[in-house]
Amino acid sequence: MPARTGRQRSGLLRSAAEAWTLALLMVVYGLWAALALVFPDLPLWLSCPLLVLITVQFMSIQHEIVHGHPTRSGWVNEALVSLPLGLLFPYRRYRTLHLRHHKDENLTDPFDDPESWYVEPGDFARQPAPVRWLWRANATLLGRLLLGPVLSVVGLVRMDLRAIFAGDRGIVWDWVLHLLGVSAVLALLSLSGFSLLAYLAFVALPSMSVLMIRSFAEHRASEAKEHRTAIIPDRGLFALLFLNNNLHAVHHAHPTVAWYRLPRLFREQRAHFEAVNGGYGYRSYFALIARHLLRPVNSVAHPIWHRGNRTVPLEREQRPL
Repeated sequence: MPARTGRQRSGLLRSAAEAWTLALLMVVYGLWAALALVFPDLPLWLSCPLLVLITVQFMSIQHEIVHGHPTRSGWVNEALVSLPLGLLFPYRRYRTLHLRHHKDENLTDPFDDPESWYVEPGDFARQPAPVRWLWRANATLLGRLLLGPVLSVVGLVRMDLRAIFAGDRGIVWDWVLHLLGVSAVLALLSLSGFSLLAYLAFVALPSMSVLMIRSFAEHRASEAKEHRTAIIPDRGLFALLFLNNNLHAVHHAHPTVAWYRLPRLFREQRAHFEAVNGGYGYRSYFALIARHLLRPVNSVAHPIWHRGNRTVPLEREQRPL
């Protein structure tokens, strides 16, 4: 058998450093089990905020796994996050939609970017006044925290139902797997005596709200695709919770780079990244919160793209509000 060269890779992990991701995931599962299963009688005012932080960390790890970490095996990676602690969003649907989102030429496009919060201008103008008010409120950070999780899940369900009835049976399997995982989480909570209603209201929904802080201003409409993605050089709690995705322009430029390598990459090429993205970003998440808690981050109607300048295949039409 020939000797392995330094260029050949062996083992399941993509690199030895991926042990950091595995260790973090084990810590997350352990803390979640301790709070939700071992000590379910802790006061909700104590356990639920901690579970929110743990669940946000878990969903950030799911984002890492979408991008191929920590192992070279897709099914092993998926198995690592097969218990949907956040309950509300199927991992496989997130994987499909998020990888489509990474086609940077389509970022913020209301037709082709599944993570865009912009609406086609004509569609928005035709909505009843209460609906337009709802979406304008959702363009503020406070509105996104309160409305974003529900709007995201309802929008996904409506979009997926339409696709299923149009013949996409693969989505059915994605939801079946998710519901099996949700059933397992709920069964564990029920057996431990943790209130299922409290978990949904005070853990699952708030966890999605916290993630909305990260995604709230990640992207903006711009003619130049490089100018659409933000950099927030925050090094505090949010950077850990979001696994350095606050350096979002860096992540989009190098989507396969692991979370623990992003800060160094940014430090070494900071001037380059900030020049390329047109200086778009915020000093910190606290600066973002102070500026946009009650002030819209952007318009709801996309300022550039509309049906008059976009060719939209029927199967990719923007879902109705």
